[in-house]
Amino acid sequence: MTEWDVKKLRILRTLRDRGTVTATAEALLMTPSAVSQQLTNLARQLGVPLLEAQGRRVRLTDAAHLVLRHAEAVFAQLEQADAELTGYLRGEAGQVRVGAFSTAVPALVVPAVRLLRAGARPGPEVRVREAEAAQAYELLSAGEVDLALSLAAHAPTARDPRFTRLPLLADPLDVALPMDHRLARAPGLRLADLAAEPWIFGGSGPWSEITRAACEAAGFVPEQAHSASGWTAILAMVEAGMGVALVPRMASAADRSGEGVAMRVLEADRPLRHVVAAVRQGAERGPAVARVLTALQRVARSTVQGDTDQDATVQGDTARGGTVQGDTAQDGTVQQS
Repeated sequence: MTEWDVKKLRILRTLRDRGTVTATAEALLMTPSAVSQQLTNLARQLGVPLLEAQGRRVRLTDAAHLVLRHAEAVFAQLEQADAELTGYLRGEAGQVRVGAFSTAVPALVVPAVRLLRAGARPGPEVRVREAEAAQAYELLSAGEVDLALSLAAHAPTARDPRFTRLPLLADPLDVALPMDHRLARAPGLRLADLAAEPWIFGGSGPWSEITRAACEAAGFVPEQAHSASGWTAILAMVEAGMGVALVPRMASAADRSGEGVAMRVLEADRPLRHVVAAVRQGAERGPAVARVLTALQRVARSTVQGDTDQDATVQGDTARGGTVQGDTAQDGTVQQS
């Protein structure tokens, strides 16, 4: 029977994910020569070539991909076993490391922690690591976090055997206008009504893509008057009448009593971004991770209900002042509802 070495299989999987021996060595805190030696030994154990030269780099052979397809099931079983063993040793009060993008921390993670602490049973200890939406999956794959909050556009395909994904909510994007803007109190505001306005968004990256995609879906190309990635800077410029901007609902403060910025709910062409939670496949059965996921789902449901109530009262109504919490605007994805 073929001898399967889990440690060497993890090295092979990391090479597939990272693309080069050097990047694999850095991710696993090994030397490149040690990575090459381990993979050579694995190929000898399995009796098939795993790597082939491609210019100055190497690529995985078809046999290597076949091996990894079966290995993913092994990794999932080991992850499940580890989760169940942790639950056996610690009960439900283990530690869960959560990687989340900036606006998800105050909107989802912090309320979920409050829910866990308010329960009658001791809750798991939650450790938070803020990360860009796309980076969260890298941390999850590397084992540096146990649960990742990201956005659907940055997530691997749902068929990726490494992860179990759980949709949480669809986050609407509202438009921020100066309070004295001619459309600040206009009923039935549409994104297309702002085609001639100067826009404020990042010079590159996800938030630039979001704004451009939303505007193009509404039938126009936005004129970028100013470039900024921080919500504080963006809203300060909006308040000063320098332009308009899209702001995710999750980033908006619950108290919109501030003056200077009108946060308007868009109607027919409202853009959305989809927030998902993910764990390594098999880990969702661990008691501590399961409790954190359940708390996040409860918070997401209440957030969606709050958005529905707000839409019902704000659509076509007078604009309100607004503030935004969260440091950066560099996370998101967009779809038209």
